[in-house]
Amino acid sequence: MAIIFALYGLLHYWIGLRGWQAFGHWVPAGQGWTYWATLVLLAAAYPLGRITEGKLPALLTEAMIRLGAYWLGALIYIVLLLGAVEAVLGLNRLLHFLPQHWLAAPQAAARAGMVAVALIAAIVAYGAWNARNPEVVRYEATIAKDAGEMKELKVAVVSDLHLGLLVHNGRLTRMVELVQAMEPDLVLLPGDVIDEDPGAFSEQEMQKTFGRLKPPLGIYAVPGNHEYIGGKWEEIFTHLEASGVRVLRDETVTVGGAVTIVGRDDLSRGRFTGEPRKELDELMARVNRAQPVLLMDHQPFHLEEAENQGVDVQLSGHTHRGQLFPGSLITGRLYENDWGLSTRGAMTAVVSSGFGTWGPPIRVGSRAEVVELKIRFTGPAGGGALPLSADKQ
Repeated sequence: MAIIFALYGLLHYWIGLRGWQAFGHWVPAGQGWTYWATLVLLAAAYPLGRITEGKLPALLTEAMIRLGAYWLGALIYIVLLLGAVEAVLGLNRLLHFLPQHWLAAPQAAARAGMVAVALIAAIVAYGAWNARNPEVVRYEATIAKDAGEMKELKVAVVSDLHLGLLVHNGRLTRMVELVQAMEPDLVLLPGDVIDEDPGAFSEQEMQKTFGRLKPPLGIYAVPGNHEYIGGKWEEIFTHLEASGVRVLRDETVTVGGAVTIVGRDDLSRGRFTGEPRKELDELMARVNRAQPVLLMDHQPFHLEEAENQGVDVQLSGHTHRGQLFPGSLITGRLYENDWGLSTRGAMTAVVSSGFGTWGPPIRVGSRAEVVELKIRFTGPAGGGALPLSADKQ
């Protein structure tokens, strides 16, 4: 942690120096400390807000967390932009391709700084709008198994809500409205429903909002890593159960008399509780594999394991599809499927980019979404996944 904070401080010192070169001449003589104090406040706001949460007045900590979260989002693009400028200037020292009068102009740094600030502000504003305007993504799949009298199942899948101070009850209300409009048979929440601390969930009475969802076959969730990170997982699960959400922790349940839902606990459970989650083959040992099997597993690692165990559809989240570009380039390398619908033999895997956000409440290069998944049961004569549907709203 000491190394991380040292690097974080050096990063802000670099940004501060470049900012001072651009705008320092606008600061009145003797007032330079206000510039650096503002930068320190922006850098410290998020970690201080999280550390003092519950110890200081709620309005103060919420303001610090919100300010700091937006700054962290901006910071990514400040670093990318400044890094590109440094690279260009470094090459110019070797190749001398930039006109000298551009670099020597007294106001050149200020003009470049103003353009950079405007560009970053536009990115953050777009990212905030993008995060608050979810889309509905529709997929279809077929399962070559009988499901009794059920020929089709409509499932609303909502991962990574991260409900808390930043993703508040108003956002949850929007999610509920989108799901209600689908009229699903079943609602599945593959992890990270509440972000670490259930305080805001309770204070904003989100339980009542969840209570508006009444799908015929129920609402089921599995833990994500963020349910465990804050150390209040039991309290979180109690709140969700009181909201009408059945939390499956290495459990199975049958809905509609014919479809089995397998809910895996999160991969991170052992790190926080000292007790690792069960292996998938142990969970599947008590499942009738002749019937359709839906698996919820928050983190979409090792899809081949689910395929080998006879799972028909796996539903995951966790990746946020990177949330902030170029994060998607990283998640695309880490996961076999970091977003969307993919197939492995007869198994369909759906990974959602999620509804909420973690850290910066912005999305650039990914969209907030609610997934509508239509599953058709064709019996043993045929099946497999249908192609990815591009229908969105």
